[in-house]
Amino acid sequence: MKLTKKQTKTMIQYTIAIIIILIGLITGSIKKEEILSIFQDNSTQTQEFAGKYLVTKVVDGDTYKINYEGKEQKVRLIGIDTPESVHPNKEKNTNYGKQASNYVKQLIENQYITLEFDISKTDKYGRLLAYVYLENGEMLNEKLIKEGYAKVATYPPNVKYVDDFKSLQEEARKNKEGFWKEEIFK
Repeated sequence: MKLTKKQTKTMIQYTIAIIIILIGLITGSIKKEEILSIFQDNSTQTQEFAGKYLVTKVVDGDTYKINYEGKEQKVRLIGIDTPESVHPNKEKNTNYGKQASNYVKQLIENQYITLEFDISKTDKYGRLLAYVYLENGEMLNEKLIKEGYAKVATYPPNVKYVDDFKSLQEEARKNKEGFWKEEIFK
């Protein structure tokens, strides 16, 4: 049986994720309970789309609050990082973080979004981890990278679009989009 290029790429990504998890278990940086929780809940193993959710608050450029299953829930975008704007350590907050946050507010606050989950549905802080789609079908994670408001930041096992994100980031960097023009991303 011959694998397609996409299947081969996916297999390599999962293999890398497993190796990272094993290293984490061996070094103690990942707890056994965290790994087991991924496999005990079948919904965290599928790359599923959830319904539409109203964004009630933009916390910062990569974290939002939505009404999810009857309660307010934080959502963290998978695969990206924007500059800080509400970090508890005030010295880490920047004007660039405020710009990214304000840009995202214009796009999604009081709007409906669709969530796509990857392997792990939540992080250690209880936030939902998702790829977020705008009402027009555009993926917000990609848009923020393309426009230079975010850089790629991957945390296995959620690596479904990492290669796409890296390509978009390289393009944004070359074209000096957004914060790449200011050279704040390294």
